[in-house]
Amino acid sequence: MTSDDVAVAVPGRVNLIGDHTDYTGGLALPIAIDRWTTITGTRSDRIQLRSDDEPVVALVPGDEPPSGWTRHVHAIATLLAERTGWVGLHGTITTTIPIGAGLSSSAALDIALALACGADMTPHELIALASAAERHATGVPTGLLDQTAIVHARDGHATVIDVASASIAHVPVPPDAEIVIRHVAQRTLAASGYTQRVRECAAIEQQIGPLATATLSQLDEIDDDVLRRRARHVITENARVRSAVDALAACDLVAFGALMVDSHRSLAEDYAVSTAAMDDAVASALATRGVLGARMTGGGFGGCIVMLVEPGSEVDGWRVRPVDGPC
Repeated sequence: MTSDDVAVAVPGRVNLIGDHTDYTGGLALPIAIDRWTTITGTRSDRIQLRSDDEPVVALVPGDEPPSGWTRHVHAIATLLAERTGWVGLHGTITTTIPIGAGLSSSAALDIALALACGADMTPHELIALASAAERHATGVPTGLLDQTAIVHARDGHATVIDVASASIAHVPVPPDAEIVIRHVAQRTLAASGYTQRVRECAAIEQQIGPLATATLSQLDEIDDDVLRRRARHVITENARVRSAVDALAACDLVAFGALMVDSHRSLAEDYAVSTAAMDDAVASALATRGVLGARMTGGGFGGCIVMLVEPGSEVDGWRVRPVDGPC
């Protein structure tokens, strides 16, 4: 490989617990998974990228308006030009991360693009750039969970993310904990109620202050029943992340599994981001021998469920393991 050759591989992620907490400065417990988006090519004075999965070629500068995955290419190029300057790339993108499954395929793409185009940044700067690119490309006001989970991932560990304090910690995943992902239904955050949930949380914080530090006793201050249920999910989900970290550290997988079940119930009933198909998939998983816990994962409205299972259990899905991030 010459100095102009590029090869970058960035993993996807699955969130074990702590969903819809990041955009209010809360807690999450994800892992990066052994599914990657890979970019190979040669540095150039412009961007020309082909995807193994899509017929469209991404060109920057280019005459055609960007669409689909090429919007991410244009977003990264624009932001890099504004912040750091950038070099181009002629190359190819491949991925083993299922698209639209809630496993951060777009975040992995943004981070891989930034690194392949020569971004020389601290982890904090890379997270900020990739997060801004996601919002620029999709128009969805997503938080920092996906990018932080990927950039700070450590092999064999889950990452404890406190968004409000920007603190990161790692807790080992016990070797007898098997993590299985099952894809249930395709989803697109841009067409979901994700943005509405962000707005609802903003309205809640206007009434009771930061949700990241709110307590259940403050729910009585919220008059609207829908907003009260949204707040209850965020408050209890942050508490579940703390308990899940303790359970993982103690290798108490039964307790961890029970917290996953509680999390799904909260996401389905209080936050209303699950679907009938997702609920059925979780119920089916929990009825399967060897499954200790199951929940929807990611932004919701489709995507995947994640299961914690006993070793050797016959459970349908992709078995994944925690891997290192790209930095």
